[in-house]
Amino acid sequence: MIADEQTLARLMAAAQGGDRQAYGVLLVEARRWLRRYLSRKVPPGQVDDLVQDVLVALHSKRGTYDPARPFLPWLAAIARYRWVDYLRRAYKREDVALGDDDFPQESHGDAVLARISLDRLFCQLSNAQAQAIELVKIEGHTISEAATRCGQSEPSIKTNIHRGLRKLAALIEKAD
Repeated sequence: MIADEQTLARLMAAAQGGDRQAYGVLLVEARRWLRRYLSRKVPPGQVDDLVQDVLVALHSKRGTYDPARPFLPWLAAIARYRWVDYLRRAYKREDVALGDDDFPQESHGDAVLARISLDRLFCQLSNAQAQAIELVKIEGHTISEAATRCGQSEPSIKTNIHRGLRKLAALIEKAD
């Protein structure tokens, strides 16, 4: 069975009401949906771990779901946040794995190409936008830490991130 939006929303509402069987079915269907969603975003060997991570997040955040709203966008938002966390961890591992005198090996080629592509995209942004995105979204600093490091106010950091990501999305869509 591939559940649709309405079925998933009903299952989640029933699960919030304490229906264990509905919750079990919801988790099975959510796992199927997440595997399809995340298989396009991470290497095949990492999909199951990331799906589990999202399911744990779903479990811990289940009280925040509003039954009056659609379920799949809510689940997709959780998956997207977990995916960004996965990318941060992967990026930091790559950063730690390479020393000053080390050269990337062939297995790191995709990460290197991704970083080169990201740097090329960042050239299209203002320095303030690129720096804010780098510090907060890639390196994982808080807004206040980024503001201190950049010498910008916190609202400016948030604005630069928002406008920069919107411009990056437009550039990527235009390239496709």
